[in-house]
Amino acid sequence: SDLGRELLGHPVLPATMPNKQMLAAVGQSHLIQIWQSLFNIYQLNVGQILLTRADLEDRERYLNARDTLKTLLAHRIIPVINENDAIAIDELKIGDNDTLSATVATIVDADLLIILSDIEGVFTANPQNDPTAQLIEEITDITPEIEELAGGAGSKLGTGGMYTKIQAAKIAVNAGVTMVIASGALEGVVRNILSGENIGTIFPAKEQHLQVRKSWLAFGAMIKGELVVDEGCEKALITEGSSLLSVGIVEVKGTFDQGNSVRILSKQGREIARGLANYNSEEIKKICGKNTNNISKILGSKLYDEVIHRDNMVIMV
Repeated sequence: SDLGRELLGHPVLPATMPNKQMLAAVGQSHLIQIWQSLFNIYQLNVGQILLTRADLEDRERYLNARDTLKTLLAHRIIPVINENDAIAIDELKIGDNDTLSATVATIVDADLLIILSDIEGVFTANPQNDPTAQLIEEITDITPEIEELAGGAGSKLGTGGMYTKIQAAKIAVNAGVTMVIASGALEGVVRNILSGENIGTIFPAKEQHLQVRKSWLAFGAMIKGELVVDEGCEKALITEGSSLLSVGIVEVKGTFDQGNSVRILSKQGREIARGLANYNSEEIKKICGKNTNNISKILGSKLYDEVIHRDNMVIMV
């Protein structure tokens, strides 16, 4: 929208959604012209892809987006991807380009995601006001402490605008995509990262690339609620790949329906996994902490032994 405003001579307009989306539409069309002119230097074509959250929530549309992106790449056409700001409402927005880039990397089974910023990487403190801040060259485990370094969800800047990048890294590494955060001001930074130079902060991928269905489950479906589990359940999920049973759940957060995607959290608030709930939030509140054999007595019927089956779950640690 800023580019659209500039092209239209900086008009003073009421800050309404239609006006913002008008400016976005003008800006997006000009932006693709700029990208095409740049790639013309290398005799490469570009293709514009505009996405919204709705394109990712619906599994069929998710797969269509994947097929389109894969086809563009197969024909050596560079996808230029942006959020569809010209039509998206707040409820359908992905929200930020860091999350968008990690989601796209997941969709196309990328080997590496590079996020270029105005800062060299993740630091032990805010380098803008702490001269003792040290660059963290590698992060193998995105702990609550690492997220705290990034300033938390309510911070726009954190330690150099890192919060959304850390969340993007969580998406990438759990989908089998290695991620690097580095400064875009370094000459030849992308080429040098690809050649293996130690630049910025690297987040090594945890797993092999996820199956397409699990990629959508973890990073496409909208999260509708959260389930907090005890220590024994946490260990069983992580080390044994178990399904989530009612007996291990200690708290239900949010309101959601059967089949919705939910987060599974430890008592300390760390995200352990994501999955599709076999029961709605009110039903789980009634059976949490109870043995599977008691579900029929409590609810009047038992459709499933598991609150979330392991086949419908993706581990996030």
